[in-house]
Amino acid sequence: MQYRTLGRTGVQVSTLALGAMNFGRIGRTTQEEATAIVDAALEAGINLIDTADMYGEGESEEMVGKAVAGRRDDLVLATKATMPMGEERNHRGSSRRWLVTALDDSLRRLGVDHVDLYQIHRWDPDTSDEETLSALTDLQRAGKIRYFGSSTFPAYRIVQAQWAAREHHLSRYVTEQPSYSILQRGIEAHVLPVAEEYGLGVLAWSPLASGWLSGAVRKGREISTNRSTFMPERFDTTIPANRARLEAVEQLATVADESGLTMVQLALGFVTAHPGVTSALIGPRTLDHLHAQLAAADLTLSADVLDAIDAVVTPGTDLAAHEKYDTPPALLDPSLRRR
Repeated sequence: MQYRTLGRTGVQVSTLALGAMNFGRIGRTTQEEATAIVDAALEAGINLIDTADMYGEGESEEMVGKAVAGRRDDLVLATKATMPMGEERNHRGSSRRWLVTALDDSLRRLGVDHVDLYQIHRWDPDTSDEETLSALTDLQRAGKIRYFGSSTFPAYRIVQAQWAAREHHLSRYVTEQPSYSILQRGIEAHVLPVAEEYGLGVLAWSPLASGWLSGAVRKGREISTNRSTFMPERFDTTIPANRARLEAVEQLATVADESGLTMVQLALGFVTAHPGVTSALIGPRTLDHLHAQLAAADLTLSADVLDAIDAVVTPGTDLAAHEKYDTPPALLDPSLRRR
């Protein structure tokens, strides 16, 4: 396992980190299976586990808490807030009122007195940067969180938050967690350069592109991945964007074969090759998935392989831009761009 410094924090984290979204109902993973995955991941050298309050409505945090009991100090523990937790309109967002409550709930579910990294799951356009950063700074000073970061923020919001922290003399986001894979390279054009400029650690989620790069999705095969069962539109090959992805996958499979690599190794090795990326978040549902992903732990792709990938998917390009979560609200809601 390789290790890198998480931004400018001085904290050393593994280049593969364990994402726990699939623990529980989302991935149909039992507590016994989740604990076995955590055991194997830690034994392999992974030292960062990432979850969120909304994964299974708290179920993932509870399962992570049970799996790490007794060895909390041996790992970097990260969770997230701001996504809706129930129907109550104020049980979401990044206001001080909600973040204080949400963090206490997460700490209770995890069975710990602090988390190492607390992340704002999505930018909340209804809450000012000063409000959110002030609350996070106070929670940090109270010892409930060590550091805080953002997740899936547009580049301009990352910059704005850095300036707000400076202007109001508050602690700042030290990490960003964006979606990044061979098939979704848009952040190379804006988010990653900004993260490097401000010295942010970058934890890349969905490096296997929701299973497109797992090796299970190929031409002539029925697509039956776990993700395709509850997000079928993302794998419907009658949709032009999905046909483009399938064509790219076929070309990438050739690159992998010629390089003596699995598709999983190619995909994870690509993400961790970028100098702006600290860790790739893997989200195995089974031990077999984990072992396949751990095969990329010490992998360094050659320049020839990276050039071959660039020839398939142009740098800075998203093959499924409509699936991005960092689109400015005005592009999604006509009322925000019309008088």
